[in-house]
Amino acid sequence: MTGWTQADIPPQHGRLAVVTGATGGIGYETVFALARAGAEVVLASRNDRKGADALQRIRAAHPGASVSFERLDLGSLRSVAACAERLRAAGRGIDVLVNNAGIMALPHRQETEDGFERQFATNYLGHFALTARLLPLLRGRKARVVNVSSLASWQGAIGRDGMPAGGGYAPMRAYGHSKLAMLVFALELQRRSDAGGWGLLGIAAHPGWARTDIIANGPAGDGRVRGLWRVAELLAPVLGQSASAGARPILFAATAPDAAGGGYYGPSGMFLSGPPAPTRLPPQARDAATAASLWDASQRLTGVVFGDGA
Repeated sequence: MTGWTQADIPPQHGRLAVVTGATGGIGYETVFALARAGAEVVLASRNDRKGADALQRIRAAHPGASVSFERLDLGSLRSVAACAERLRAAGRGIDVLVNNAGIMALPHRQETEDGFERQFATNYLGHFALTARLLPLLRGRKARVVNVSSLASWQGAIGRDGMPAGGGYAPMRAYGHSKLAMLVFALELQRRSDAGGWGLLGIAAHPGWARTDIIANGPAGDGRVRGLWRVAELLAPVLGQSASAGARPILFAATAPDAAGGGYYGPSGMFLSGPPAPTRLPPQARDAATAASLWDASQRLTGVVFGDGA
């Protein structure tokens, strides 16, 4: 996989991909590359205006692209259920599901309409519920479910009860919890697919340090950028890579023949950039007991059970 780029994506004609958080940043670049390779792509995001703008830009660049928009707010289990129902009603099997949408390090604790801490709900629980509800469209197709994690997963912790551990709210720690959960989920999904004969691949990837709006939408959500986040913003143009480059590990996981179920891929170069390669897992991500606890807690919290036709 040395030097793998978007130019190495195999033809995707006849394949359907669903990408969450697809109107900007890594998600948009993922959709752009998949559409260019011939895939039919559904952009699943919460902002209709941004969705229309993303579709227009993709179609302008690739006039033959088959792209559409579905409204999805991952912080709302009601919205997740509605989006999944629309996709299931369409009856098309899904070949690639990229669970990408995320928010980072909100300055103050917020809760969703379902009563969950917003980062954990948006970054993880919503994706868990979406994947479970779309399982009938994924199973038996060698479909790939790609969970976008982060090196911040090393800061996360999951308790014996399957819930985030570590006391009161801390913005970056909460982000780490959610991204560790996404990583654990990908690996456990592969185990359960193997055991249950679901015929899909659970894969995780992280984009490294990519220049996107995630800081502006998270740590600067109250209009201010503090401390190390200010330093990160100043260094990003020099050390960070483009959103397109950051999408490479996700696209590798979604399309490359060498991407393995249960694998975790990220940039291989200095400064969290460069072509994709297998990357290290946090110790807790490898723990089967942690994965089982998280899975059980997630089904209880979302009210969605894998394999029950929900």
